[in-house]
Amino acid sequence: MSSCRRSFVAFAALASTLLPGLAPAGAVESAVPPVSALAREIDAKLAAIQPRLIEWRRHLHANPELGNREVATAKFVADRLREIGLTPRTGIARTGVVAVIEGGKPGPVVALRADMDALPVTEEVDLPFASKATATWEGKTVGVMHACGHDGHVSTLLAVAEALQAVSAQLPGKVLLVFQPAEESVPLAEQPAGAELMLKEGVFADPKPEAVFGLHYFAQLETGVVGYRTGPLLAAADRFEILVHGRQAHGSKPWAGIDPIMIGAEMVGAIQTIVSRGVDISHEPAVVTVGQFESGVRNNIIPDRARLVGTIRTFDEKMRDDVHARLRRIAENVAEAHGARVDVRIERGYPVTANDVALTKRMLPTLERVAPGKVKELAKITGAEDFSYFANTVPGMFLIVGVTPKDQMATAGSNHSPRFFLDEAALPTGARTLAHLAAEYLAGARGQKK
Repeated sequence: MSSCRRSFVAFAALASTLLPGLAPAGAVESAVPPVSALAREIDAKLAAIQPRLIEWRRHLHANPELGNREVATAKFVADRLREIGLTPRTGIARTGVVAVIEGGKPGPVVALRADMDALPVTEEVDLPFASKATATWEGKTVGVMHACGHDGHVSTLLAVAEALQAVSAQLPGKVLLVFQPAEESVPLAEQPAGAELMLKEGVFADPKPEAVFGLHYFAQLETGVVGYRTGPLLAAADRFEILVHGRQAHGSKPWAGIDPIMIGAEMVGAIQTIVSRGVDISHEPAVVTVGQFESGVRNNIIPDRARLVGTIRTFDEKMRDDVHARLRRIAENVAEAHGARVDVRIERGYPVTANDVALTKRMLPTLERVAPGKVKELAKITGAEDFSYFANTVPGMFLIVGVTPKDQMATAGSNHSPRFFLDEAALPTGARTLAHLAAEYLAGARGQKK
């Protein structure tokens, strides 16, 4: 065995003790080329930062904030960035934070993104740092929880920022760090939000990145698995609201009124046929879900209105338009059949999140080196992400990192569940993934231009 090969095997064996989830040395050397000196240094920096990464994540988990209200979170992020010598810009898209790592050599710009907001969910996980926070959402007092892993996203990018800043003299180019608010959406009065608003306020204008990378921690994958897909990965997400206008009456005399609850219930059942009977799901998956049904104030009063709110998920623009038309037609015709009026509002939301084909192919070897034996090509996921706006502006690559221990896969709460649990053993994989994607993209882009 050559001295170079012996050194690499020794490093991989050492790294496997420092970084949970790294495969044994023999598996690594058979699948990927030898690691560079810069990659070794980045791994060493991340291993040293790991205790703080976990500390940051627990602090953020215990102190969640809803979209466009991430004031304390943004301050926490900006303070950490200043501590490592960066100059953050704050207040972008209300609470967003951006900073630039200046490489010591000329080269392109690559962007890394993390979303910061939590959800109106009351935590049910028994943790010493569980959230006790509450807030007002649509006029109601709700619990607030990082039920989708954004606390992990923020702490991961902070660790990546510190590691890359420490080796910045060796980087050929710049790394744009984007800490984004309001990915989970905000009340309608505050639209647009999140990625869309950051772009409108020029986050990609100066410096303009050549590519953008992001990741999402995901409960439906085992801890440390890195999932990718070439092309469409996540669905477009649209919001609909149906207002049924009936006629109020005493509950003992239903014939004297027009019951919007009964009409709304009929609509809920009929809407399910859009996917089950109306569109060709052998072509692309689609989902139509009613998530809110509100009506009435008393047990013996037929109210004068009902409100249905839901989501539409699609991957194809023609199917998207078709589903919208079918939903509108069902609501209007059911209402007319019962003598009611209806207002239907459909709002086009996040576009499909699609990974750039050339970029994904180019960066796959990096993933295989970071997570040997744990890189998995995924089927389409009907969740949605406003990373799509970034990836529609410059070539993008969005990854899914598993956070559920193997023995808990059958019982784990999903993302957005009050039982969502993030296995912190996944955090080093996420940090190494983003750090190496950025460093190796810069090095590769510089080499291509020579």
